[in-house]
Amino acid sequence: MEVNKEITELYLSSSSSSPIPTFTTRWWSKDTVAMVTGANKGIGFSLVNQLAQLGLTVILTARDVEKGNRAVELLKSHGLHVHFYRLDVSDPASIKTFALWFQKKFGVLDILINNAAVSFNDIYENSVDHAEIVIKTNFYGVKLLTETLLPMFRRSDSISRILNISSRLGSINKMRNPKMKEMLLNEGLSAQEIEGMVNLFLENVRDGTWKNQGWPEIWTDYAVSKLALNAYSRVLAKQYEDFGLISVNCFCPGFTQTSMTSGKGTHTAEDAAEIGARLALLPPGELPTGKFYIGFNPGVISKL
Repeated sequence: MEVNKEITELYLSSSSSSPIPTFTTRWWSKDTVAMVTGANKGIGFSLVNQLAQLGLTVILTARDVEKGNRAVELLKSHGLHVHFYRLDVSDPASIKTFALWFQKKFGVLDILINNAAVSFNDIYENSVDHAEIVIKTNFYGVKLLTETLLPMFRRSDSISRILNISSRLGSINKMRNPKMKEMLLNEGLSAQEIEGMVNLFLENVRDGTWKNQGWPEIWTDYAVSKLALNAYSRVLAKQYEDFGLISVNCFCPGFTQTSMTSGKGTHTAEDAAEIGARLALLPPGELPTGKFYIGFNPGVISKL
């Protein structure tokens, strides 16, 4: 089967005059605590690898204990020490257990990279048979984990950071429902409205009307989950913008060779993680909030 042409073109057509900067200022130390979700493989694993090499204290999380331990051992064989704890972001009980462990062991968090996500479609398919778990993992899970950890973020001049690994498939221009699109473009958008949108989508899935309700046409359930994540990131960034203590941004790594794309893509997970790490480690004076980064150098930077 051929790769969905529109998905491929979506990630190849981006251009901008705003490059993603390279490391210029080492503001972090071994006491800087970063965690990455869904990190036993792919982009998540490569992000952990990058951050550990740069000398941060890194927590690798995964829902499968055996796979998580195997990832830690692989990093250890390359001289890198990272911490592991089981975390299934789709399970509120797992999030609670993780947060209690994290608070006891580390106390403070500097960087949260929400990478864990699922899709059950092949590139050329668009089924919504698993829409509930896709939404639960990619949106509700990220939201609950983030809100549970917010009190633990370090308040300092270095500025704590949340980087949500997202997708351009969840861009507002993919929404064809005019009422929903208007709501998403509203500057006063709330988390409750985003949840209402997601619940409406799931209702449309259950009653079989989702195809004619104006939802995104490609990987619909995944796109709606990322649309909600992008919108929530915008709301959260705005909530903390005046305090200057937490930065919230999204990064779409593009068409990456991972298990989600059945190994197809224009670049490797390592390539994507290199950009993700650079975004997560921007110097405090250059760190924006409420931005959506797409692709590679020069990298598209737009408002969420």
